[in-house]
Amino acid sequence: MKYSTILGLTTLTVASPVAVVDEEQAAARLYGRQTGIIAKEFSTGGCKDNIFVFSRGSTEVGNMGAICGPPTSNGLKEALGADKVATEGVDYGALLSTNFLPGGADLAGIATMKGIINDAASQCPDSNILVGGYSQGAAMVHRVVEDLDPAVQDKIAGVVTFGDTQNKQDNGQIKGFPPQKTKVICNPGDAVCVGTLTILPPHLDYTKRADEAVSFLVSMVQASGNAAASSGASATSGAKATKGKGRNRN
Repeated sequence: MKYSTILGLTTLTVASPVAVVDEEQAAARLYGRQTGIIAKEFSTGGCKDNIFVFSRGSTEVGNMGAICGPPTSNGLKEALGADKVATEGVDYGALLSTNFLPGGADLAGIATMKGIINDAASQCPDSNILVGGYSQGAAMVHRVVEDLDPAVQDKIAGVVTFGDTQNKQDNGQIKGFPPQKTKVICNPGDAVCVGTLTILPPHLDYTKRADEAVSFLVSMVQASGNAAASSGASATSGAKATKGKGRNRN
């Protein structure tokens, strides 16, 4: 990778606005129904009809970030029922440097996310698993899902990525995973979606597209044939995802 690319990322990290989050408020949300920057509802609360596993982008706070994770989770809870969704963020370093590793993501984070999904599949055989990621977290989704056993992949109802750093490299899909169960959301003008790590304003503007992710994932739950998991969706499938605020770089 060119030094100028690394310098550009580093400069943006210093210069870009970052969401200031009240940690006490985030902790208060941890065990509540409203998703904040930290979510550990599966690891601390066990199975629900739908388990949403999300990996945040580089330098984002908590284990959900602020741009895509919380609004997508909250939209799913609104559409499917708060008592039917357990959201689990992936704890990993979210460093800028790990974008340059082969596969585009933190190796320890890949292992952690894979472990969460495997645990959800084995411990909650009747649950739908939903998977999402933003930026480096999207790259992590690629590396994890493509490496799962087919039986575990079958447990995944749907996958959504935002600002996907592996979009071009993997031809807009996840290797070995059904394309009809995958949605890659890329803003016009987001350079990371065309194979670079150049961060432009469109890469930081995905909160407004959380409702699109929610609609897709809800449709995948409904298509799964799991009546219990989708019972709350029919009346509220048109609900918009709760909007969040924040800024991030790749």
